Amino acid sequence: MKNQKLVLTIDFGTQSVRALIINNVGETLAMEKLAYDKPYFSPKPGYAEQDPEYYWEQMKTVTKTLKEKHGQLLKNVSALGITTFRDSAILLDENLKPLRPMILWLDQRQAALKKDVSLIKKIAFAITGMTETIILNRKRTPGIWIQENEPEIWVRTKYYINFSSYIMLKITGELVDSVANQTGHFPVNFRKRRWHSKNALKNIFDIPYHMLCPIKQPGEVLGIISEEVSEETGIPADLKLYATGTDKGSETIGTGCTSAKMASISYGTASSIEVTNKKYHEPETFLPAYPAPIKDFYQMEVQVYRGYWMVSWFIKEFANNENLEASIVKMATEELLNEKMMEIPPGSEGLVLQPYWGPGLKRPLAKGAIVGFSDYHTRHHIYRAIIEGIAFALLEGLKGIENKQHQKIEKIRVSGGGSQSDAICQITADIFGRTVERIQTYETASLGTAIAVFLSLGEFNSIEEAIKAMVHPAKSFQPNEENHAKYNYLYKKAYLKIYPRLKHIYKKIKKFN
Repeated sequence: MKNQKLVLTIDFGTQSVRALIINNVGETLAMEKLAYDKPYFSPKPGYAEQDPEYYWEQMKTVTKTLKEKHGQLLKNVSALGITTFRDSAILLDENLKPLRPMILWLDQRQAALKKDVSLIKKIAFAITGMTETIILNRKRTPGIWIQENEPEIWVRTKYYINFSSYIMLKITGELVDSVANQTGHFPVNFRKRRWHSKNALKNIFDIPYHMLCPIKQPGEVLGIISEEVSEETGIPADLKLYATGTDKGSETIGTGCTSAKMASISYGTASSIEVTNKKYHEPETFLPAYPAPIKDFYQMEVQVYRGYWMVSWFIKEFANNENLEASIVKMATEELLNEKMMEIPPGSEGLVLQPYWGPGLKRPLAKGAIVGFSDYHTRHHIYRAIIEGIAFALLEGLKGIENKQHQKIEKIRVSGGGSQSDAICQITADIFGRTVERIQTYETASLGTAIAVFLSLGEFNSIEEAIKAMVHPAKSFQPNEENHAKYNYLYKKAYLKIYPRLKHIYKKIKKFN
């Protein structure tokens, strides 16, 4: 291809790592992927930890294999971009070595909060009705838990960083990261794209400023690959690494959703809906918009914390028969379940699920709920109710985003494992009542990272030009109006009313636990 330019992307997911060579028209010319043997380990129930070096070694295997198979292509790449999963804490000593295993975003431990926030902050949070939300956020901050439970580790901690920052350190030899990678329990002023000041109202995580790593803006150079790192990884020496953003943010860019009229749904382990906007709008109170992987944009996001993790949970707990049947016919269990799901009418014959299998910012005490059981409901009804319930939760998030930005969403694009199913895409279109599209690749986080890198290189004059060149819709799903009417009824008359009716019960369950 004439005037073809290439970039290398590395994408660390929760379950696997992949390296891709992508050209400036959005084609993947080479890819190597490695599933983790053990994505994390659990010293105690609910814990999720991993040695950060494990991910580094897995990445090296992938990049060295890429070089072995596609060495000539790799020589021709112009730059490197890296995207990772979010909100996973690592503590480094004065020699920049990890003091303990990293605590992943999946971890469920909670701090006791032996130290309180200032009185001024307590009053402010009480006035805004955000006390419970702030308490949950602080309880889920790994740094606070470490201070309470492993003080001997905390006193030796020189830097408290995100997983992405550790990978950037290993790649460049410099402790530096993109501000767009700091999503999670870190004290970031997202509107101003910098760390919070010590006394800022929203600085609630008890992480001293001197423990935080330097951050740069998307599009800036984080470092250059040295000869030593090149020898270790197979990545070409002298290649520049550009600041991009997280996996979810990159997925949104990769689906081409850079207009306030389009929303990106990620049906991953954690499911989310995001809208990119040049203006800063908070989708919910105290839920910030995040800096996008591309310069001067923000992304409003509402997340279903456990998302399509619930599919794995369902298969593990209820789908032994389907696992056996799927192995006999040589297909994925999810694919078989999706076929059986489509034999059930929209709305799961009155079975409605709220997917709060993990706490949320807006509803910190909520639990999962399924209502409407009758004797004719089967486990396949439950499976469909899970798929529908996740979509209902994301629809509720989208309604909030639309209200905040004063702009209706006209089209939705999907990514993540769930998006590979036509059945799930059609259900999404029916629930949202809008066109749903898939693009040319399922590797949308890598594609979004490549777009961000090409923009940094000046390959395109604007994000619009980059999207036009690199993102290509592959399949479209139109809403069935009859099904949409049924879903709209269930959403308004049942789904939205479940939490208000149960929230007081959730508080009592919390006290019981």
